[in-house]
Amino acid sequence: MIAESFLEYLKYEKRYSPHTIAAYKTDLNQFAGFLQSEYDALPHHAAAAQIRHWLSGLVLQGNTAKSVNRKISSLKSFFRYLEIHHDHDANPMHKVTAPKIPARLPVYVPEDSMQSLFEQFEFPKDFKGLRDKLILETFYCTGMRLAELTSLRHTDIDLHKGQIRVTGKGNKERIIPMVASLMASYKDYLAEKKRIFDNNTTNLVFVTDKGKKIYPRFVYRVVNFYLSSATTVSKRSPHVLRHSFATHMLSNGADINAIKDLLGHANLSATEVYTHNTVEKIKSVYKQAHPKA
Repeated sequence: MIAESFLEYLKYEKRYSPHTIAAYKTDLNQFAGFLQSEYDALPHHAAAAQIRHWLSGLVLQGNTAKSVNRKISSLKSFFRYLEIHHDHDANPMHKVTAPKIPARLPVYVPEDSMQSLFEQFEFPKDFKGLRDKLILETFYCTGMRLAELTSLRHTDIDLHKGQIRVTGKGNKERIIPMVASLMASYKDYLAEKKRIFDNNTTNLVFVTDKGKKIYPRFVYRVVNFYLSSATTVSKRSPHVLRHSFATHMLSNGADINAIKDLLGHANLSATEVYTHNTVEKIKSVYKQAHPKA
């Protein structure tokens, strides 16, 4: 019952996304299964040593530091909830240390490759082509997340003001400006969408060929297909377009605090990772150009 009330707390008070809640539930269920089999104990009675035992086993099984840290985050939230709502005195997570995650620079598509994609690639003028182009442009011109794009509604777009209202993590809203090319693509798509479905479709902006709500795997396929023709980067996902948006903004002189707000980051530290890409680019240019490099 305590685990269920915790998940209800995440849903209704913390207003976490269904995806995040599902991840927390999976982590708690795995932890509960381990405690039951190894110690015949319940999660809310766990000791720090038992938690460390579980985590060390995950590492030995080949789980990455990032994966283990997510599970630690789930347990921290769970025991913090117990402290606040169930008068749980001892928080065992105070004695648990998270493994360090190796620094990894965000993968992004070079600026000239993105320009080539939108300026030289011939997108079909039918509904599918207009939608696919708008998906790519929306990611690249706004930096929004996949979940934000799939839930975007026509009522979130204000063409008169040239802006989009995006609902991000924790139900926090932010406003992102629309560049002229994005507005034009949206108008073309909207007209074709109305013609194809005769207005008998959802308020959601992006729909499948049959007018149904678009889903993450569908968007992944679209992004991967078009990026494959424009770049040789190893990753070709919606998040790579988000990284590209932030990196190109920073490279062209945008203020990092403005980028933070556009991306919907809670902390500046999450945005600062893009400065490393810029520094690495400068180093590369220096090594290629300086006589003594």
